[in-house]
Amino acid sequence: MTILDTIIAHKRQEVADRLSLAPVKLLEKSLYMNSQPLSLRHYLLRDDLSGIIAEFKRKSPSKGIINAHAPVERTTLGYMQAGASALSVLTDSEFFGGKNEDLTTARRYNFCPILRKDFVVDEYQVLEAKSLGADAVLLIAAVLTGEEVLRLGRLAKSLGLEVLLEIHNAEELDKTLHPDAVSLVGVNNRNLHDFSVSLDVSGELAQRIPDEYVKVTESGLTSAADIEALRAVGYRGFLMGETFMRHARPEKACAALVQQLRATEAITLL
Repeated sequence: MTILDTIIAHKRQEVADRLSLAPVKLLEKSLYMNSQPLSLRHYLLRDDLSGIIAEFKRKSPSKGIINAHAPVERTTLGYMQAGASALSVLTDSEFFGGKNEDLTTARRYNFCPILRKDFVVDEYQVLEAKSLGADAVLLIAAVLTGEEVLRLGRLAKSLGLEVLLEIHNAEELDKTLHPDAVSLVGVNNRNLHDFSVSLDVSGELAQRIPDEYVKVTESGLTSAADIEALRAVGYRGFLMGETFMRHARPEKACAALVQQLRATEAITLL
């Protein structure tokens, strides 16, 4: 089994366990179930923001512990004050060290779109995302069929949530892209089999993604130059986690990069 197979097998069991502990009727009592989510699409398209989706992530299977001590409230609020367009919060516990409470804490401190980053394999997780205060959910083409993306995406949209479809290659794009289920397409530059990273993946897939979808690039971004290069081929969202989280104060690392990005843009306008 690959690490992805292991994660998904564990996730299916985790969902079954959570369903018994917190049934759907309990989720429906959340105050967020009747709230109007913010639009991740809209925030990424705003010219006054950076396009950065700043991620809160404690660890990963490929890197191990990245930052076990950064507080959610200070880090996520700092990301927003730094000029990030949105937040991504890992809620997977076993492999990424996250928890649902990280998202609810981020929601309490921030008025901006929040992406729930997890391995969604069941309708329950979509409802759970809404109950936690998320504005968007991630659906990963590598672990879902086209029919599953359609079903989960339609449910998300019925709840007012937007869907970021994550792909790694053109085959995944072709089999899972449904206009009535997906709002944004994210290209993950990390190979899920050997964990190698190449920004060329985003470059190669940019023209394959129809223009009606907001294009997001994920993994391996480290500089303003990376963002500018991918913006030039059509990307408007830039999901960055490890680049910030490996610092003692992730929010300050984000602020420094946003400043570099704005300086580069100012020079371009001269």
